[in-house]
Amino acid sequence: MTAFTDCYGRPPVGVWAAPGRVNLIGEHTDYNDGFVLPLALQRTVLLAAAPSGTGSRSRSRQQDDTGSWTAATVGPGDVAGWAAYLAGVVWSARAAGHPVRDLDLLVDSDVPLGAGLSSSGALGCAAATALRDLTGVTLDRTAVALLARRSENEFVGAPTGVMDQLASMHGTAGHVVLIDTRSLDVVPIPFAPDRHKLALLLVDTHATHRLVDGQYAQRRASCEQAARHLGVSALRDIDLAGLPAALA
Repeated sequence: MTAFTDCYGRPPVGVWAAPGRVNLIGEHTDYNDGFVLPLALQRTVLLAAAPSGTGSRSRSRQQDDTGSWTAATVGPGDVAGWAAYLAGVVWSARAAGHPVRDLDLLVDSDVPLGAGLSSSGALGCAAATALRDLTGVTLDRTAVALLARRSENEFVGAPTGVMDQLASMHGTAGHVVLIDTRSLDVVPIPFAPDRHKLALLLVDTHATHRLVDGQYAQRRASCEQAARHLGVSALRDIDLAGLPAALA
């Protein structure tokens, strides 16, 4: 609250949070309409916000660059850097026919950047939740996740699946979530490795990545090309019994 007041000269009307995630099963299956089994982390993106009458502004306690845009007119290509994930949510909501408004925003996050823990997905979900609440729109968690995913795909230009956003919005303490990325069904499953004297370790390999650098898009395009070659709508639809015939 104090940091927001220091930036904008007034307190925020609220603070919204969305967690990062780690995926246990199902790498690169979400954009193939497959199943994934992620869990939400205790590390979160916090987003403080207040309505603005002079356009939208964004700042971050972790990044030096700032962002600015106008909610009624912002479009893809208008905002660069991390702020695009915030502006993109506004564009995504407007494109879906929802009301939007200008906001002053301050981000504070302990989700590591570029570490594969979905800092960008969490940022988008926090922004979409804040915008929902501050415009009075009725959207469930899945609808919020889809707004954030559309922002990342069509505004930022990262062709992600929907796992990150659904995991962030549906994550529950003490559970993993089984997600069918075709139907968007989400089932929480109890997960307590400590009861069996086990621990889940997340190891920082110091290997960073960016979803917009082209490699992710190339891998997705390869999967979609393979699905077309095999005559199915997505690789999910190939079973082991039918694979030899499909490859013949």
